[in-house]
Amino acid sequence: MSTKLRKKQAVASSEKQMMKGSKMLIEALKQEEVEVLFGYPGGAILPTFDEIHQDGIRHILARHEQGAVHAAEGYARVSKKPGVVVVTSGPGATNVITGIADAMMDSLPLVVFSGQVATSVIGTDAFQESDVMGLTMPITKHNYQVRDVNELPRIIKEAFHIATTGRPGPVLIDLPKDVSIETGLFDYNQEVNLPGYHPTIMPNKLQIRKLVEAVSSAKKPIILAGAGVLHAGASEQLLEYAEQQQIPIASTLLGLGAFPGDHELFLGMAGMHGTYPANMAIYESDLLISIGSRFDDRVTGNLEKFAPNAKIAHIDIDPAEIGKNVETQIPIVADAMEALKELINQNGVKGQNSLWNEELKHLKQEYPLWYKEDPEVIKPQQLIERIYEKTNGEAIVTTDVGQHQMWTAQFFKFKKPNRFVTSGGLGTMGFGFPAAIGAQLAEPKTPVIAFMGDAGFQMTLQELSLVQEMKLPIKLVIVNNSSLGMVRQWQQLFFEERYSNSLVPVQPDFVKLAEAYDIKGFRVDHVAHLDGAIEEMLAHDGPALIDFRVADKENVYPMVAPGKGLHEMIGVKPE
Repeated sequence: MSTKLRKKQAVASSEKQMMKGSKMLIEALKQEEVEVLFGYPGGAILPTFDEIHQDGIRHILARHEQGAVHAAEGYARVSKKPGVVVVTSGPGATNVITGIADAMMDSLPLVVFSGQVATSVIGTDAFQESDVMGLTMPITKHNYQVRDVNELPRIIKEAFHIATTGRPGPVLIDLPKDVSIETGLFDYNQEVNLPGYHPTIMPNKLQIRKLVEAVSSAKKPIILAGAGVLHAGASEQLLEYAEQQQIPIASTLLGLGAFPGDHELFLGMAGMHGTYPANMAIYESDLLISIGSRFDDRVTGNLEKFAPNAKIAHIDIDPAEIGKNVETQIPIVADAMEALKELINQNGVKGQNSLWNEELKHLKQEYPLWYKEDPEVIKPQQLIERIYEKTNGEAIVTTDVGQHQMWTAQFFKFKKPNRFVTSGGLGTMGFGFPAAIGAQLAEPKTPVIAFMGDAGFQMTLQELSLVQEMKLPIKLVIVNNSSLGMVRQWQQLFFEERYSNSLVPVQPDFVKLAEAYDIKGFRVDHVAHLDGAIEEMLAHDGPALIDFRVADKENVYPMVAPGKGLHEMIGVKPE
């Protein structure tokens, strides 16, 4: 059924009428133009799943609730629409907590419906009861428990509004079973009225003028682009402003793709495993403009040594982030797109940045990212760089968490927004594979490549069944170093090489595992076969899993060690 037809039917049925709570939920989803649900059924949510069956709304049955919520995150990041999750009570609800926390940290819009035991037995330790409200309150933008079926339409409408406006985030609706089968009045035409919730979208023009003047007088300005640029859909405005003022750009991990990765003004990712030019530019800058970045510890390093000579301007839609970690001289609470539009319109005198940009250009030439090639062994950086070259960067990329994540951020140049899907704030192993499923569903015609560590992949590999069922053409790239790579690196550098539980020599046969799911699988363990394997993988029409055996003791460099400043990087050049 087309979206337009579904919307027409939803509008036709949106007039006030009596219906069961489960029917209300589906009708509300139609009103919100939701095209796909992710979830897993169970006793307390069965009335809703019965309605899903009768209505025919598309539902993706994950093989574990964590897979469902990570897939919804991938879908939300790529589609720019809220991911919707439906699970049952008790373990069904607790299994999505990691994904909800992940979405909260990374500002991804989710609406999660959790089944709950009947209201008459809430608080009695009934079968499959859990205190979902208490568990999720710290990790949601807002949460609800529905006690009156007549309140359900209002609550759902508010949930979608809260999840998608201001700083996006997850909202949970806990739905007791008796409420879902009771009959009430469905009215979805009421206006959202939340007196305490009014995100500031438009910037204060006087504050913008202060920033314009600061840019005009700055000799070493730099912009730090965060995920807020992507959430605001402001990539074009960022490009226009940076080119207008000739200000170099550094990116946070989650901001990658907000600015073209191959642009001459782009310095690369900043932070713990950022590039030397990006980190030195921040350290030496006299004006740092953060747009949609929350200055987390992996970006700043030692706060006492962070941008010591810079005036700080911070543009963010969430006022709680401004001044939280870094003292700010020019605070601007606003949507990133609206702030950039106003900066472009006010168009101050261009700063004299030519010497600064020449200095940074020299740094980029003198201190590029590096790795030492081996005539026999595949280097993980080499693997990612080759895939980037052979796709020309025209792919959606998801990652798990760890070394391969950092190498992907370094060596895959993201030219377009919303093409990099990764777990930033929470650092969730197991994220990359199910997120790729959601990303592929969001854009079925775009190639999706999931870079995963051999350890992280095993946390959610049951979703291979879903890939098999739907014949999703995802390319699963296992960067296999037979270890918990980032843990091993830290143990080598900071724990005197005591490799406690980080080396994993015994593994499943990933190729046989893929074949068990009727997915093409093969292993590559010599550099001579690297290019051919990548080409074969990309040419394959359906899903494919490739177990790339890479150098097992390779470290991610450069690196800012704990307690050090951005200018105190190690591994900047080959030893």
